[in-house]
Amino acid sequence: PIYIHAVKETESGPVEFDAALQWNDTYTEALYSYVNNISTRMGGTHVTGFSTALTRVLNNYIKNHQLVKTGKISVTGEDMREGLTAVIAVKVPNPQFEGQTKQRLGNSEVASIAQQVVGEELTTFLDENPVIAKTITEKALIAAQAREAAKKARELTLRKTALDSARLPGKLTD
Repeated sequence: PIYIHAVKETESGPVEFDAALQWNDTYTEALYSYVNNISTRMGGTHVTGFSTALTRVLNNYIKNHQLVKTGKISVTGEDMREGLTAVIAVKVPNPQFEGQTKQRLGNSEVASIAQQVVGEELTTFLDENPVIAKTITEKALIAAQAREAAKKARELTLRKTALDSARLPGKLTD
């Protein structure tokens, strides 16, 4: 597992950010987020910052190490988070939750802190551990290829059914 920890000073006091992440062979993303030890099922600004930084860092790594031919395939954040299990915990002096049930964090400064911390720490980790970085990026590239193949198959199937319903003469059908 990759562990990230940092404390950043803000106007209202120190913000403590912790994240542990690991990829596995499954195809689903499991993300658990906490603010001041309160579970935030709907995520919030800390999860948004984490996801943005994760996508940016992995895209930069793929581009800098020329792991994909330009224009061939575009890797999305969803592809990069496939098989990811992550726990994100933030300690904020004055948390502002959206809604009565405290299921979503609303502090905007926490997003930039999470983005900065994850960006710096994950970049360092990937540079220091090229074998793990290669495994993670290969999984993301395979997920992107699978997504593209599924999209093409779906379009082909939809196009065939559209032509079948038109009842074209025999010499004009596929």
